[in-house]
Amino acid sequence: MDKNKNLTPDAEGPWIVTLTDEESGEDLDFQIIADAKIGEKTYYALIPVGDESGECIILEYRTEGDEVVFETVDDDDEFEVVEDYFNDLLFGEVNYDEGDNN
Repeated sequence: MDKNKNLTPDAEGPWIVTLTDEESGEDLDFQIIADAKIGEKTYYALIPVGDESGECIILEYRTEGDEVVFETVDDDDEFEVVEDYFNDLLFGEVNYDEGDNN
């Protein structure tokens, strides 16, 4: 996934972006479920619209002039850091008793 055709949040509903698959040329809709700024980079966690598998993809967000670009994270170490962040954010459990010594 690389090129974005729409990056405008809809105040009335979920934030949907249309991305074009560079290999097939197919336009696919994704819902942005979370974002993160880690270091100098911005990342988004997205799920395909209509896909109920619960699996998300993580893409790096950047701009090239006026164009918005989403790219896969190719560096394994970088991906692991970002994946851990989103896993904690989206699926982490809060232990309210942790640190309570009473």
